[in-house]
Amino acid sequence: MPPHRGGMMRPPGFQPRKFIPHIPFDFVMGENSFPKVKAAPEDNDLTQALLKRNQDLTPSPQEQAAVLNLVTKIQSVMDNLIVAPGTFDSCQVDEVRQVGSFKKGTMVSGRNVADIVVIIKTLPTAEAVSGLATKVVEDLRKQTPPEIVNLNVTEEGFQLANRGAAVRILITTIHQNYRKLDPEIHLDLKVMQRHMAAIRHSRWFEENAHHSSIKVLIRILRDMKNRFEGLEALNPWILDLLGHYSIMNNPTRQALPINVAFRRCLQLLSAGLFLPGSTGVVDPCEGGTVRVHTAMTLEQQDVVCLTAQTLLRVLTHGGYKQVLGLERGGAHLTTDMSVWDGIVVSPLDKAYEKPADTEDKDTEDMEAEDSTEAQDSA
Repeated sequence: MPPHRGGMMRPPGFQPRKFIPHIPFDFVMGENSFPKVKAAPEDNDLTQALLKRNQDLTPSPQEQAAVLNLVTKIQSVMDNLIVAPGTFDSCQVDEVRQVGSFKKGTMVSGRNVADIVVIIKTLPTAEAVSGLATKVVEDLRKQTPPEIVNLNVTEEGFQLANRGAAVRILITTIHQNYRKLDPEIHLDLKVMQRHMAAIRHSRWFEENAHHSSIKVLIRILRDMKNRFEGLEALNPWILDLLGHYSIMNNPTRQALPINVAFRRCLQLLSAGLFLPGSTGVVDPCEGGTVRVHTAMTLEQQDVVCLTAQTLLRVLTHGGYKQVLGLERGGAHLTTDMSVWDGIVVSPLDKAYEKPADTEDKDTEDMEAEDSTEAQDSA
């Protein structure tokens, strides 16, 4: 059979396989189909434990004031560079936006770092970033009383820190400059696109996730991610969307109680919300139907699922204090066997094994579906 001009000919009747994502079981959404035999007992102990843990994780007024003070001073310096740059010519600042956990109100105590995205009109060279960093430090030190800060230039921008707080300045550039970038001279394009996405994430969060219960759940999830290795792949944006989904995505569209939402979060992850082929959670800041969990590798998706399953079993048998980190001994829940009221909970084994030479083609097609749809809608 001669080759077709457009490429290899497909056999007669060939039809590409259509990707149909599955919906993981969610008791909250299907509650009407599974009526309760008896009313569920009140879960006041878990509720109080969640609120106690949130209180422990919330930065103190002194910590928040220290971060706010440094952010305000840096924001003022940046605003002056936009309005009246004077003799500063290292770069041209176009816009400055606060992003990240401090802006969203989900910052965890002990991690007093705020994030600011700076959009520059000129091309983002390393020299331009270094010049901007030096200028900001000089202006801060000219204030009365002078601000004592330490400067650290990174591949993403630079960081300014004093004794009580730190602010990361994340550099990006306007869209018109993307095609002019030289990988050997300018900052990495993917990094700058990620910074631009952070602005969209912050705007969406401010408009849709202002309920206090969402912020409480996100702060607790961030702490669990830091304590349990199997949850490390859940980046901050995934945790933001997971917290919002667990509390607000229900038939009544009203915020669920924090104890119900916390259990539901582990139940959703255990049921495969972030496994290949799942509907997952669609990124509201991207075109098409990009599912946020496709940013994780297949192995990471599997580990997140089995970790959540183990933690859910411990939670079900009364180990909520260890899961939340209120008592010691929780760090090994997902790696060592534990006993709860006579019930043995053993950590689960991985279900996915990465092939030695070949990739899982079917799953690759599923994951590629997201990027195709995103490109079509862009």
